[in-house]
Amino acid sequence: MAECCLVSGKELAQALGSGCGATPPLTSLRLAYCSSLKVLQFPQLRYLSLSLLPAFTDMGLIAVARGCPSLERLALSHCGHLSDEGWAQAARSWPRLQHLNLSSCSQLTEQTLDTIGQACKQLRVLDVAMCPGINMAAVRHFQAQLPQVTCVQSRFVGGADLALTL
Repeated sequence: MAECCLVSGKELAQALGSGCGATPPLTSLRLAYCSSLKVLQFPQLRYLSLSLLPAFTDMGLIAVARGCPSLERLALSHCGHLSDEGWAQAARSWPRLQHLNLSSCSQLTEQTLDTIGQACKQLRVLDVAMCPGINMAAVRHFQAQLPQVTCVQSRFVGGADLALTL
């Protein structure tokens, strides 16, 4: 549903059946460039991509955390309005999260990494490439916190060009 700029979350849920009744539950959804998305409630959703949503804010992140608690994969690259405060409220809703893409989220810092490390113990893959507020020391600390993480993409963080694969 890329470029669905006039579809609301409520309309989307109605169109897709929101996992109720005879319709099988939705497990994967990609919504790039959807500027009007306000509500997203799919409790059985496992994969969600909201990348390239420049207007997506902490309020949206918190709403998604409440409405989609079963996520295992989440892509939020290029969502430049997300902050540490939003992650502080949202991360604990996703204990099953295994893959997380936060590349080019310009306001995030090592505080977000600490929050994710404490809340998302199932995480295996993290992409924080081109996040200027996250440095390599924070990435190393994160990896020490979660040794089960097998891949951290951290190119151009704190001026470094490094992709660590364990």
